[in-house]
Amino acid sequence: MIEANAVYVIVARELKKFVRERTRLVSTIARPLVWLFLVGGGMSRMIPASDGISYMQFIFPGILGMTILFSSIFSSISIIWDKEFGFMKEILVAPISRFSIVVGKATSGMVLSTLQAVVILAFYPLLGLKIGLAEVAGIILVSAILSFAISSLGIVLASFYDSYESFSVIMNFIVMPMFFLSGAMYPVKLMPDVLRFFTKINPLTYGIDAIKHLSLPQGAGVMGTDFPFLLDLAVILASAVIFVTVGGKSFERKG
Repeated sequence: MIEANAVYVIVARELKKFVRERTRLVSTIARPLVWLFLVGGGMSRMIPASDGISYMQFIFPGILGMTILFSSIFSSISIIWDKEFGFMKEILVAPISRFSIVVGKATSGMVLSTLQAVVILAFYPLLGLKIGLAEVAGIILVSAILSFAISSLGIVLASFYDSYESFSVIMNFIVMPMFFLSGAMYPVKLMPDVLRFFTKINPLTYGIDAIKHLSLPQGAGVMGTDFPFLLDLAVILASAVIFVTVGGKSFERKG
């Protein structure tokens, strides 16, 4: 019960902070919409539809992945602020396990990222996609699991840095390659072998591919899915467990 209360307090604190930062909400929603309608709209004029799927429909799961990626991994910036203002020391001396801290931070990132993904998901009728209620529920569930995994990754990275400047540099070095090597903007099948290797070890790839299973027509050829749906779920679940475990161990060393 003590551990559950600790997780609840951490999540509630992060949600209150997010509600007060309205500009953060606007920016995190505006970015994927710009990519979807400006970049996607422009590229769709050059890339013809394939197997009945337009380019904008193809990148829609990737745009959801972008929303989750940026929101989840940057939610761990709060750890840097907590370190600078001394709040992290108060958490670390509390009679709770380090894993509760990681789970609480990751859960808050999951909730915030999933809510933002749901906002972007509401635009799917404008793209001509036909997604049933069961598929919508599945996409939200996949988004939640993927958000938890990527938030945990951000926490692992944030545990090694004490300043916002150094953390933001490494984040930009990691976030953009993760996005472009995830099959979000172009099919994994068409990538060179070297890039395809990095794509296959990227957890975001499997989250986006799972969303493609639930949003795009089956048998879509090159524009379709790349991995079995159960494999996608297994990889993102395993990634979440690994990142939470590593994050808890890293915080234990700081205790």
